[in-house]
Amino acid sequence: MKVKLIVLSIAATVLAPCVCALGEHPTPGVGSGAQTGARYATDAYPGFDDEKELTSPERKSPRWFSFITGPSCDNAKDQFEYCRGLMAEGRWSKARRQLDALVREWPTSQEASRAQQTIAEIYLDKLDDAENAFLEYRYLLDFYSLSCDYDRIADRLYQVANVMKSEGKEVCFVRFANTVDVRRAYEACVLRAPGASWVPEAMLTIGALREDEGKYGEAVRVYENLRNIHPDSDEAKSALLREAEVRMILLHDHAYNRSRCRDTIDFLRQSLTNCRESDVARLRECLSEAEGMIAEEEWRATKFYDSPTRTRRSAISAYQKYIADHPDGAHVVEAKERLAELNGGAK
Repeated sequence: MKVKLIVLSIAATVLAPCVCALGEHPTPGVGSGAQTGARYATDAYPGFDDEKELTSPERKSPRWFSFITGPSCDNAKDQFEYCRGLMAEGRWSKARRQLDALVREWPTSQEASRAQQTIAEIYLDKLDDAENAFLEYRYLLDFYSLSCDYDRIADRLYQVANVMKSEGKEVCFVRFANTVDVRRAYEACVLRAPGASWVPEAMLTIGALREDEGKYGEAVRVYENLRNIHPDSDEAKSALLREAEVRMILLHDHAYNRSRCRDTIDFLRQSLTNCRESDVARLRECLSEAEGMIAEEEWRATKFYDSPTRTRRSAISAYQKYIADHPDGAHVVEAKERLAELNGGAK
C-alpha cells in the first residue's frame, strides 16, 4: 500500500504541468509561491470588470493552414533548438512565431512553458510591444503556473502593466492613453497574485483609472475594497481621501438623493477618525459642504410645507424641525421669523 501511494505521488508530480497546460479554465491567483495562494482564489473585487476573458482565457491550439504556420520541426525539443538558432541570428519575429507554433502543437511538452515565457520576453525586450507581452505573460501564468516561477512572472506581469500605462497604445504610429485596457491589465494582475506586495498600489491605480473613465461608483467600490483588504497600507490612507473626493462628485450629481447625502456625511465623519493629519482639512471641508447640501434640501422641503396647499400646523412643525436640526443653518433666521409670524397668526 505504501509503495502504491509513493507511485501515485510521483505520477501526480510529473503530470501536474501537463494538467495545468491543458486546463480549459485555469484559476487565477493559485500559484506555488509565498505571495499567492488558493485562499485568495475566490476573493471578490467590487469595481473590477466581470468579463470572462479576465479569468478564463482561451487555450492556444494549432492554427488553420498549419503546413504554413505550424512548426518547422517534428518534435518540441528540436523545434525549441531551431528557435534558439533564430534568436541567435537576431530573427526575433520569426523566432516568436515558431515558439508560438511549438506551444500550440506540443502544449504539454517540457519545452512549452519555456517557449511561452520566451515569447513574452521577445515581445517586451525585442519588439517593444508591451500589450502583447502582457497577454503572453498572462497566458504563462494561467496555463503553466506549476512549471514556471509564478511569483517572479506575476511581478513581471505587473511591471508590464506599468509600462502599458506609461506608454499608452500605439495606433498608426501615434500614442493614445488606453485607459480601459490598462485598467483591465491591472485587474488581471491583482486577480492572479492577490497576495503580492504591489497589490495595494495596483488597486489604487485601478480606482484612479475608473475615475478617468467617469465611472465614479465603481471607483468608490475599488477604494472601499482596498481599505478593507489592506487597512494598514499607505495606499489605504490615500484611498480614503480619494473616495471622499469621488463621493462628493457623486453627491453633486445626485444632490436630491437625501439617503446618499446622509451616507456621505456619515462616511466623512468616520473618515476624520482614521485619516492622515494632512487630509483632515480637506475632509472637514467636504463634510461642511455635504452638511450644507442636506441643509439646503431640507430647507426646500420645509418651504414646501409653508404653502396654501398645506395647513398652518404642518408649516409650524416643519420650521421647528429645521431650526432644531440646523441651529447654525444659513436660513435659521428666516425660519425663526416665519415661525413667529405663523405662531402670531395662530393666536
